[in-house]
Amino acid sequence: MSDNVIHDAFFSLHHGLPRQSPGSDDSTRRLLALAGPLPSRPRVLDLGCGPGRASLLLAAEAGARVTAVDLHEPFLDELRRAADADGLGDRIRTVRADMAELPFPDGSFDLVWAEGSAYAIGFDTALREWRRLLAPGGTLVVSECEWTGDSPSAEARAFWDEHYALRTPAKNAAAAVRAGYNILGVHRQPESDWAEYYGPLGARVAAADPTAPGMAEVLPATLAEIAMRRDHGSEYGYTGYVLRPADPRWRTRPETAADIPHVHAVNATAFETPSEADLVDALRRDEAAWLPGLSYVAEAPDGSVAAYALLTRCRVGDGTALTLAPVATAPGHQRRGAGSAVIRAVLDAARVRGERLVLVLGHPEYYPRFGFTPASRLGIAPGFEVPDEAMMALVLDESTALPKGTISYPEAFGV
Repeated sequence: MSDNVIHDAFFSLHHGLPRQSPGSDDSTRRLLALAGPLPSRPRVLDLGCGPGRASLLLAAEAGARVTAVDLHEPFLDELRRAADADGLGDRIRTVRADMAELPFPDGSFDLVWAEGSAYAIGFDTALREWRRLLAPGGTLVVSECEWTGDSPSAEARAFWDEHYALRTPAKNAAAAVRAGYNILGVHRQPESDWAEYYGPLGARVAAADPTAPGMAEVLPATLAEIAMRRDHGSEYGYTGYVLRPADPRWRTRPETAADIPHVHAVNATAFETPSEADLVDALRRDEAAWLPGLSYVAEAPDGSVAAYALLTRCRVGDGTALTLAPVATAPGHQRRGAGSAVIRAVLDAARVRGERLVLVLGHPEYYPRFGFTPASRLGIAPGFEVPDEAMMALVLDESTALPKGTISYPEAFGV
């Protein structure tokens, strides 16, 4: 049996399906929202677009000029017909190309989009190769299938090791940070996204002629994939990562022992009283609160400490979380992005550690840019009176249940 016959049989099952991977319009919209503000007519590159469900939504709802790329010309034909039918033909351009050899100049796109397609070249390769395509301030949205726990079953691991090696969310977050990105947000696709894909595909499989050329190989493999999801779907899932290259003006890193007096000075000068600087020193002495590697600095071009951000351990009800405090920027570097850079860096470090939840008591017009929302929406509250909109939470990992209840701060906070 030739590879071409199997190839044709595979695509005969997939042609005309609404999706070629797990997904939904709701998930596309959620990822688009996490990408933040875009230009009025953003230039979007949709990689591995398939029949173009995301391309159509991005063109219609974001006003995007979409360049849709796929290697399979029949999918591009389907997209062109759908775009014309929806009156979007002038906003969507199709290009037949390999995702690993893209014919576009550097800095060509405000948004590079890849739902369910990066596996074709590998997540790490996608992160490395596609970054050059982003214009200044541009964003990469890419989804990746990953384990939802640290101990998948032998059956699930054997299946995926044969097809594509999955990693944990923390390891994928680490890969994104190593590649030079900040993580603006993540979205764990719900089970309904898988149903949108496997429902129509399963119906197509049931109606297929098993004696047709290539189907003896393709049908059992497809049925095994569907059965794996049915029996072990809680062990893996797709997560969308919304990424932006880190601000090149500021080098961010964990503090060293040599930084400690400079961190104290930044906190002392950034606030009206020395209490925040003293708080950091007190937290360093609290072994239950202090987490090595989550005390971060941003360096100015001359190597001095320009900004600082600290995450320490707190509790919510019977569970654990992190609290972000203090955040300080030296007066000479304020309003230049140093504070934002160090906050994003320390939040990324928390994701890489596998932390689930970060809390902050702060300005409700500043912290939402990092993804924070009112903690009360998660059933979390401080043990003292503050405006609801000022007590905020950021979920780093949606794969497990979050703690609920009253926040218990380290003793040094005095609350």
